[in-house]
Amino acid sequence: MEVELIEIREFLAEHPPFDHLPSEELDELPRRLSVRYLRRGTAFPGITGDGDLWLVRKGGVEIRDDEGALLDKFGEGDICAPVCGQRQPEKPITGITIEDSLFYLLPCDQLQALRERSEAFDRHFSDSVGGRIRRAITAMGEGDGTSLMSAEISQLLRRQPVIVAPDTTIRDAARLMNRERVSAVLICDGKNLQGIVTDRDLRSRCVAAGCNINSPIREIMTDRLIKIAPDTLAFEALMIMTRMNIHHIPVVGRDGVAGLISNNDLIRHQSNNSLYLVGDIGKARDVDDLEMAARRIPDLHIQLVQSAASAWHLGQAISSISDALSERLIHLARQRIGEPPVPFAWLAVGSQARREQTSRSDQDHALLLSDDYREEEHGEYFSALAEFVSDGLARCGFYYCPGKVMATNPDWRQPFAVWRDYFDGWIRKPEKRALMLASNFFDIRPIAGEESLYDRLRSEVLEQTQDNRIFIAHMAANALTHKPPLGFFRNLVVIHDGKHDNTVNLKQRGIIPIVDLARIFALSGGLRELNTVDRLRAAAEAGLVSAEGMESLEDALAFIAMLRARNQVNQLREGREVNNYLSPDALSKKERVHLKDAFSAIATMQSVFAQRYQTERFY
Repeated sequence: MEVELIEIREFLAEHPPFDHLPSEELDELPRRLSVRYLRRGTAFPGITGDGDLWLVRKGGVEIRDDEGALLDKFGEGDICAPVCGQRQPEKPITGITIEDSLFYLLPCDQLQALRERSEAFDRHFSDSVGGRIRRAITAMGEGDGTSLMSAEISQLLRRQPVIVAPDTTIRDAARLMNRERVSAVLICDGKNLQGIVTDRDLRSRCVAAGCNINSPIREIMTDRLIKIAPDTLAFEALMIMTRMNIHHIPVVGRDGVAGLISNNDLIRHQSNNSLYLVGDIGKARDVDDLEMAARRIPDLHIQLVQSAASAWHLGQAISSISDALSERLIHLARQRIGEPPVPFAWLAVGSQARREQTSRSDQDHALLLSDDYREEEHGEYFSALAEFVSDGLARCGFYYCPGKVMATNPDWRQPFAVWRDYFDGWIRKPEKRALMLASNFFDIRPIAGEESLYDRLRSEVLEQTQDNRIFIAHMAANALTHKPPLGFFRNLVVIHDGKHDNTVNLKQRGIIPIVDLARIFALSGGLRELNTVDRLRAAAEAGLVSAEGMESLEDALAFIAMLRARNQVNQLREGREVNNYLSPDALSKKERVHLKDAFSAIATMQSVFAQRYQTERFY
C-alpha cells in the first residue's frame, strides 16, 4: 500500500465509526475515498449535497440555521453532514468553512455497501447519540452475570414461602417455622398477603412482651409491608433492606405471593455487600466503632464498580451507609446528652438527599426544629447534637462542607417558621445568593426525627414553585452557568489551574448541569422525587420534557458518572486524593468520543431550556 494510503487508513482506524470496520475493509477503504479542499469562508456543499459522507481531515466547518444562530462546529475526525439514509434537516441550514479545510468523501453507494456488510458500522448512523452512549455504558458495565447488579430476585428464590392463616396461633406458627427451618412466616388470607412475622418478632413482641402463645398470629404480625416484584434486581432489594433496616421482603407477582427473600439469600449470592456494613454500623457502641466500619467504604466502592455496578447503584449504596452513620451518631448523641427537648428532623442535603453520594463526599445537613423551639432554652442541646454528629461524620471520612451547609451552622438549625421564611424569600426574590442556596436546600430528605415536619415543609415549597415561571426562569438561568466543557470544534476544554492541569471536572461540568436541569423539572412540576434519574423519568411522565430529551440526559448522566466512579477507583487503588478530575488522556479514543457525545447531549438540552425560559434576560 502506498504511503499516502497507509496514512489515510491509520487516520480512519482512529475515528468512529471506521474503527468498527474489519482490517480488510480498512485496507480497501482509502482507495474509495476522494479528497476535497475548501478555502476558509467557502460555503460547505455537504449540507445540501447528495448524501455522500464528508469526513473532516483538517480544518473545520460551522453550521448555522436560517436566522444565523450557531448550531454546531465540526473539526478533525468529525462527520459533518447528513449522509444517505439519514433524515435531512427539517429547517434550512447553512455551512461554511472557518479554516482552510481538507475533507475525505465517501460516495453514497460505497457507504451503503459498508453499512450492509458491517452491523457495528451501520449502528453509528442509525442510532441516536443516546443510543451510542447507552452501548458505551453497557460495554463499561459488562460483568460476569453473577453479581447482584444483574440478577433478578426470581433467580434467587429457592423454595416456596411458608404461609399461615391470620387465625393460626403463635405457638403453631412458631412450631411450623422451626419444622421448616425458616426465620419468617407470611400471613395470608387466601391469596391476600396481610403481614409477616419473623424470629425477631417472636422474641420482642411475644416472649419479651409476655404475650399469650395461643393468641392468633395476626396480633404480632407486621402489617405495613414493603413488597417487591419478582423481576426486581437483587441489588435494589439489597438497597431497600439496607435503607429500611429489615431482613425479609415478600416477593409478590401478578398471581400473588411468589416467595420471600431474606438478607441471607443475598449474602449467599454475593458475600460482600453494604448490608453487612450497615448492620455493623447499627451495632456500633461508640464513634470509634463507626470509624472502623467506615474504613471499609472505599473497598465497597471498588468492589461495586468492579462487579459492574452502575453509578446509580454506587450512589444508592454509599448514601444508605451515610444515612446509617448519621442515624447511629444521632442515637449515640441522644444517649450522651439526653432526649431532645422539642421535636426535630435531621435533614440530609444535596447529594446524600438525592442518594447520589460517592465514597469521597462532603457532609451537607441541616436541622428542622419544631416551632416550640426557643433558642435560650433549647439552643445548647441542638448545638451539641449537631457538633457531635458532624464531628463523627468527619471521623468516618465525610469531610466538613466547605460552604458550611451543616447543622453546626446556626443559620441551618432553625424552627419550622424560619425555614418557611427562608424558602419564601428564595422563591420571591431569586437573587444570586438565593439561587445558590435554593440549589442546595431544594434537595433535602429526613434522616431521623419527626418526618412530618419535613413533609409539611416540602409540600408548602412545591406548592410555591409549581408553575412559578419567574422563579423557574431564574433557576434555569443560574443552572446554565454550569456549561459542559465543549470548546471549539467540540474539543474537550481542560483545566489549567496549576493543580489539576489538563483535566476535566466531571462533576462540575457534567453531573451538576444534569442535576440542575432535573431539579428545575421537579420544582416546576411540583414533583416530590429527589434522585436525579427519578426526577427525569417523572418529568417525562408529566410531559415536562420529551421522552427523547429525558433519555439523552439519563444516558449522559450514567456515562459521565460511571467514568467518575471508575476514575475514583483508580485513585483509591493508587492512594491518591479522590476527586472529580479526569484527564482525557486516560480515556480510550472511543471513550473520548462518547464523552463528547454526552456533553453534547447536555448542551443541547441546555439550549432548549435557554429558549423555553428566555434565560438571556437574566444573564
